[in-house]
Amino acid sequence: MSAEVTESTTDGHATLTLTSSSGELEAVYAPGVGMVCCSLRHRGEELLGQRGGLEAYATKGSTFGIPLLYPWANRLAAMSYSFEGVDVTLSADESPLHFDSAGLPMHGLLGASPYWEVVEAGESDGAALLQARLDFSAHDELARAFPFRHMLELEVRLDDNSLTVATTVIPTGDSNVPIAFGFHPYLALPGGSREGVEIELPVTRHALLEPSGIPSGEHEPADGARAPLGDRAFDDLFDELSQPPRFTLSGPGREIELEFEGGYRFTQVYAPPEQPFICFEPMTAPTNALISGDRLSSVAPGEQFRAIFKLTARG
Repeated sequence: MSAEVTESTTDGHATLTLTSSSGELEAVYAPGVGMVCCSLRHRGEELLGQRGGLEAYATKGSTFGIPLLYPWANRLAAMSYSFEGVDVTLSADESPLHFDSAGLPMHGLLGASPYWEVVEAGESDGAALLQARLDFSAHDELARAFPFRHMLELEVRLDDNSLTVATTVIPTGDSNVPIAFGFHPYLALPGGSREGVEIELPVTRHALLEPSGIPSGEHEPADGARAPLGDRAFDDLFDELSQPPRFTLSGPGREIELEFEGGYRFTQVYAPPEQPFICFEPMTAPTNALISGDRLSSVAPGEQFRAIFKLTARG
């Protein structure tokens, strides 16, 4: 058997299923619903938290699986920001904004976006390959909230053990493009229980947050040594990581490892109490960086920015 990409349907939406050559690993993507990864199965068992599923994501923006948070991850402290002399005011009447319970703009603009275009799908070098792109600046409702001309590309590779996701930002205008995006993978071991589950976090500094979830500017040391998940709850920003940045979720007979392979220097760890999933979120900038400027990077015309993370299943 060779690796392949086949057409499928999930919750009534067209999807693409990537299958490894051994058949042991399978990923499902919905290009027309934000290029979200809506399933990752290892030996037939689901490794992603499903929450409300694809239909809830499509209709309400309720995240699940592995959604892209773009052009900012997490939340912003206000409805306006400035970057290199460009002043931007956000408006829910003009752009597809999503808000947290306090009314702060959250998770960017591409939740369930229909604008992705698949450019390649099939086998490549023994792996299943899916490539898609989105001309961000071609859509007025996106450009009003993030007026920096660029192309966004997503490349997904699935082999017998791992799912690798590479995101590339390519400026298409004459100005720099700020980089503040991330992903929100909902990882869950089969069985839906925390019993016997351990986590390991490659983190060395904890960025303290205001009640709003915005960084306060204060920090404390962090130790993410392997320990039981138990009844612990997380909604925490870590802004210094140890190397290599490999996060693990392990339980009886199974381990999921998420590695930041390049471009991601920050993480939000999210695990609500009594829920079976945990999120190790790859982030290219701290929460609110578009407003605060804190360690906000950018990519210049003629260059590209590329960030990669890899999920590996064992057991």
